[in-house]
Amino acid sequence: MSHPCLRCGACCAFYRVAFHWSEAESFLGGEVPPALTVKLDPHRLAMCGTDLRKPRCVALQGEVGRSASCAIYVQRPSVCRELMPSWSQGESISQCDRARQAHGLRPLQPCDWLEMGEPDAEALPDMA
Repeated sequence: MSHPCLRCGACCAFYRVAFHWSEAESFLGGEVPPALTVKLDPHRLAMCGTDLRKPRCVALQGEVGRSASCAIYVQRPSVCRELMPSWSQGESISQCDRARQAHGLRPLQPCDWLEMGEPDAEALPDMA
């Protein structure tokens, strides 16, 4: 069984992905590709596409709810790193549930993780 996020991508096509501009400045240790961002205000950038009325991150590959992945997974912003899928750590995550429901997907349940064994946040595969 693959990681549930690899069949999802809903969060990448529901939320604005906003973060401090320093995350896109290589001389400050930032890794987010600047060409994939848009300036929101003097302090924040957003991933292109997530600032639209119907958001969809420019880095999202595939189809929401079927097969999805992040083209810049290793370089993704901190807000993407911090958003955990529901039940991956033993609890429901409302942000995950809302995004999935907005795309007609049922919220993740503990049983979605059973075939994967014990999830490890540090070892998650490329997920959107």
